[in-house]
Amino acid sequence: MAAILIADDAKFMRITLARILEKTDHTVAGEAENGKEAVELYRRLHPDLVIMDITMPVMNGIEAVRAIKEIDPGAKIIICSALGQQRMVVEAIEAGAADFIVKPFEETRVLEAIARLL
Repeated sequence: MAAILIADDAKFMRITLARILEKTDHTVAGEAENGKEAVELYRRLHPDLVIMDITMPVMNGIEAVRAIKEIDPGAKIIICSALGQQRMVVEAIEAGAADFIVKPFEETRVLEAIARLL
């Protein structure tokens, strides 16, 4: 069972991910609407895993990955992207994200990515 932080500027996407997690033993440790909030919540909550959108206001996912990795080099982060964002996904992986999932989410792909990291 893992405590997972969800960071996405779209409430619908956060709800979708939370519903997928509800079907497992994992819990939602917190939800962030932007990268800055994600970093602050990570610092406060120390979740086991972060699932973070790549495109968010205030601070994007790539910047947030870098900031979280500065706080905790061992942080486990899965980045979310839309189709056509391959360059940004590569940049996020280089910044320290461990895996990525593509929107719209396929439940099995989300759960496989989580299982690989835990």
